[in-house]
Amino acid sequence: MRRRRTLTAVVAALGIALAGLTSGTAQARETATDDATALAPNFKAPFACGEKWTYSHHSAEVRRALDFVRSDGGTTAGSAVTASAAGTATRHSQPSGAGNYIVIDHGGGWQTYYFHLQAFSVPSGAQVAQGQQIGTTGSTGNSSGAHQHYEQLLNGVGQNIHINGAALPYPPVYGQQHLTSDNCGGGGETNFSTWGSGVNVRADAFLNSPVVGTIGGPTRVFVECQKEGDTVNAEGYTNHWWSKLRDQGGFISNIYIDDPAAKLPGVPIC
Repeated sequence: MRRRRTLTAVVAALGIALAGLTSGTAQARETATDDATALAPNFKAPFACGEKWTYSHHSAEVRRALDFVRSDGGTTAGSAVTASAAGTATRHSQPSGAGNYIVIDHGGGWQTYYFHLQAFSVPSGAQVAQGQQIGTTGSTGNSSGAHQHYEQLLNGVGQNIHINGAALPYPPVYGQQHLTSDNCGGGGETNFSTWGSGVNVRADAFLNSPVVGTIGGPTRVFVECQKEGDTVNAEGYTNHWWSKLRDQGGFISNIYIDDPAAKLPGVPIC
């Protein structure tokens, strides 16, 4: 009888120890997750400063992605896709799935994914700043319409998306939740919007300089500096000042910068 009691006591003690171990493991996992979240970059919305987009998550979606479309009256297709945190951008293509997409490595195991891009705005391997345009919104790959597919991953595992440190909900349809971007960039450049469509970006501030790109429609841009160049007459305006655009790698006439001043305030001379 004494032996049975001793055995029962040992089993009970073992059970308590195992329960404590399980509880400790769960607590450790929870602490590790909390620590990882605390160490995450301060992610911003992956679209231009001041824009409002609605978002949703559907059950067939990979990992913990959210899909975004504009809800502020702007056109989704062609809208700027911006880096939600600084890092190293890599270009990828998967015609049967993600289409044209960019992965940004933020360090510490953190990455963000941007799928279905209409076009890339940075080369592979580029060091990008938070708020910098990395592409334009499209519908490449397995997509039924223009939208921005966005993910945050830690060590290759999809995470619930946080913007400005706060977790976003996961609505099943568009229109229930909206997000206004405060991803206004930084550095020494000044943030402006362009207007007009089909605006040529030139290698220098002269009309005979090679065209290095085109701005399809209103776009948020970062002006590094401005300089005097050829006089441009367009849309009823005349201006000889040109802006050097950081992300587009060239100059446009200040006529197409949405500001009433011919010479932009607060922007240095090139």
